[in-house]
Amino acid sequence: MKIALFPGSFDPVTKAHVDILKRSVSLFDKVIIGIGLNSTKPPFLEPETRKKMLEAVFADEPKVKVMTYEGLTVEFCKKINAKYMIRGIRTVSDFEYEKAIAQMNHALEPDIESIFIVSKPGYSSISSTIVRDILRNNGDIGQFIPKEAQIFLKEFKQ
Repeated sequence: MKIALFPGSFDPVTKAHVDILKRSVSLFDKVIIGIGLNSTKPPFLEPETRKKMLEAVFADEPKVKVMTYEGLTVEFCKKINAKYMIRGIRTVSDFEYEKAIAQMNHALEPDIESIFIVSKPGYSSISSTIVRDILRNNGDIGQFIPKEAQIFLKEFKQ
């Protein structure tokens, strides 16, 4: 069985994340969305909220499962028997950053392959960081967030 991990903070999930996942799901038997818990970076949304949000967005996709994890991503891959890691690439700087991580991961665990999927041009400027800034300043995030996720962000609207 071909299992892939799509790791990230998903804080919050964006239409760019959804695009990458929907384009990758046909390549694998199972895709696990791994919400990485980073203790050095305070979250905007609680992990359980992010998990529920992602489950709502992908409720109609039987190949997708959402989990949280801590620690090294390659160790989580081994735990869930994932031999592939999906990463979205928006820009050249994303590629350089992701390439360095992929090379380190490969050194730690040679059996896990990183799969880069280039974002569609319309999504290349969407990031969770920008969406959080818009939310903090009471802006309209509707065009950047899947409709199933918007209910989880209603508390930030005034």
